[in-house]
Amino acid sequence: MAENRPTDPLGEIYAEWTVEFTAAPDMSLPVLRWVFEDWQRATAEPEDVTYRSTSIGGVPGILVTPLGADRDRILLVLHGGGFALGSSASHRKMAGHLAKAAGSSAFVADFRLAPEHPYPAQLDDADAVIDALVADGYAPEAITPVGDSAGASIAIATVLRRLQRGAALPGRVATISPWVDMENSGETIETNDATDFLIAREGLQGNIDRYLSGGASPTDPLVNPLYADFTGFPPLFITASDAESLYADAVRLAERAASAGVDVTFETVSGEQHVWPLQAGRHAPADTSIRRIADWVRTTSSSRVSA
Repeated sequence: MAENRPTDPLGEIYAEWTVEFTAAPDMSLPVLRWVFEDWQRATAEPEDVTYRSTSIGGVPGILVTPLGADRDRILLVLHGGGFALGSSASHRKMAGHLAKAAGSSAFVADFRLAPEHPYPAQLDDADAVIDALVADGYAPEAITPVGDSAGASIAIATVLRRLQRGAALPGRVATISPWVDMENSGETIETNDATDFLIAREGLQGNIDRYLSGGASPTDPLVNPLYADFTGFPPLFITASDAESLYADAVRLAERAASAGVDVTFETVSGEQHVWPLQAGRHAPADTSIRRIADWVRTTSSSRVSA
């Protein structure tokens, strides 16, 4: 891992985790899940935002409602954590900052986790939330899936699957530090090892094995969107840091989608850690990226709830 010293709150947390992972290489999955709940420590509590534990479409999660939010629009936040870690609690504050900046509500979904629930359980849950929102009166175009890391894969694959079967599509998809390569082949896993304080190839492979434990292929387009046909996909926002190990995933994702005619907005930041917007309210680059995502959501949003 890196000899560099972290200079931001998230980097410090990742460095602390690495010490623990090194000391306990056989750390159990339940303990890993407890550790990753610590993600929320990087994020400041946003002001004028309320939270309510609820379920949508049978999927539990946290409903995020900023003061004065447009109740006709909603973000479906799909958290990172390698399909096996993370939760609505670990991401609710980041979702609060993003929803407040976008002027909408948000639902942070506690989709089922692998390996207890391998692919496609995560897509099924995201699908169920979207269907329930539409049934409740939301225009599909007013729904925005937002995913970070593995959550980005879930967001993209859910919309790809809806596209394949002719279901109503969300208006846009936003991704942060997307992890989409289930072949674990990205060159920046190696070249950015010295600047990424969290991601290593071995850890990625462990999560891949959990996610695909039901027998899915790592080249299935809904498992690995780098093999997908994006024709007809809605506008896609991608942001990634040039210092993170998964940067190559973001580059290849942008190229793949753009080659199919998708309206892709790809924003690179420099020197930031994996999912750096988790530092919202405590780190200026995180706040800037939150605003950039929210501005993009606003500018691509035109529909409201059906009458």
